[in-house]
Amino acid sequence: MLSERMLTTVVRAMTDKTLTLHPVPEGALPDPVLGRPYTLYVHVPFCERLCPYCSFNRFPYREQRARDYFQALRQEMRMLAAQGYDFESVYVGGGTPTVDIDELCETIDLARDLFHVKEVNSETNPNHLIPEYLDKLHGRIQRLSVGVQSFDDGLLRQMDRYQKYGSGEEIFERIGEAAPYFESLNVDMIFNFPTQTEDILINDIERVVESGTSQTTFYPLMASPSVARQLARTVGRVDYTRERTYYEIISELLAGGPDPLFEHGSAWTFNKRGTGAAGEDAMIDEYVVDYEEYPAIGSGGITYLGDNLFVNTFSVNDYNAAIAAGRMSLMGKTTFSLRDRMRYRFMMQLFGLRLDKRQFERDFGCTVEAGLPVEMAFMKASGAFDRDTRDELTLTPKGRYLMVVMMR
Repeated sequence: MLSERMLTTVVRAMTDKTLTLHPVPEGALPDPVLGRPYTLYVHVPFCERLCPYCSFNRFPYREQRARDYFQALRQEMRMLAAQGYDFESVYVGGGTPTVDIDELCETIDLARDLFHVKEVNSETNPNHLIPEYLDKLHGRIQRLSVGVQSFDDGLLRQMDRYQKYGSGEEIFERIGEAAPYFESLNVDMIFNFPTQTEDILINDIERVVESGTSQTTFYPLMASPSVARQLARTVGRVDYTRERTYYEIISELLAGGPDPLFEHGSAWTFNKRGTGAAGEDAMIDEYVVDYEEYPAIGSGGITYLGDNLFVNTFSVNDYNAAIAAGRMSLMGKTTFSLRDRMRYRFMMQLFGLRLDKRQFERDFGCTVEAGLPVEMAFMKASGAFDRDTRDELTLTPKGRYLMVVMMR
């Protein structure tokens, strides 16, 4: 699709330009704005084994290294509290946050002591959906996201997940057993894997529906430069020409027709209808949709505050050393121009399926049409907008796919 190829090229170029980092002379995050809601992102970069397709900051798990790191995380939380930050929501991502369950629980407990936390979201892997872990997570975590990726044993073997996490049937059974422990259980899936066929994809969708999960997120396979060669060598090259077809299959089977079982929560997240998971209180796996500004702690954490984006060091050793010395582990920052901030709002709110035009005008002093004329013209010409009124922008199915392309 021409619009997809154009969008991919433009977004990559903009990202490369925007994310040029500069030193942070003050060595700390700016103070919080009184009354502004924030979420806290906590990064746990350890995994028992590393998956070949994963582009996130992660390292092989070693017990003492992980314990030292969790201790540093808790100290960084105290630093933010001393600076005046408060959080009503915490999102723990990775890596595999549950790789050391006791350290994770201690970290969550401290967050609840330091801040007015209403809910904790965390990621995990299927091998940790066992009673010993679930009992400890119950009450501490309200919304859990499980990295399943596929229920197909052949794909699981190719992803090097079969030996680690069990067969598709074993994973399916564990999801059913884990669901009652949490207010919301999200199942993460991957589509457009090189050897994935339409039949495999449809079977995966059916298993998601049968699993009883309240939410599912279908991510397109993201072959970032850091993993593209390894991915091509182990499982094959990604074929983007069929990505839209696969996305349309997912959307139609989950959220299509007159009486769908699920509804879109974001461009790639689906909430089960009639379970309390849908609507305004639904978990969206991307915390950046619900909260525009968010401090992030941990190795490789990315913070967005005001017009600045801060990046923590990706080295665990350097991170631990910085926190032990009583300073943030910031390796650099970039300052967004007004137009960059408008573009960011445009992408994040539309990824969440609705852009509030009146809020946009209040915050930026101009209409979205005046502030982003090229972006609006492109999206209109692509047939991306369903409703375009004075109050809001919403998306057509094609528009939702274009947002998936942007985020990918």
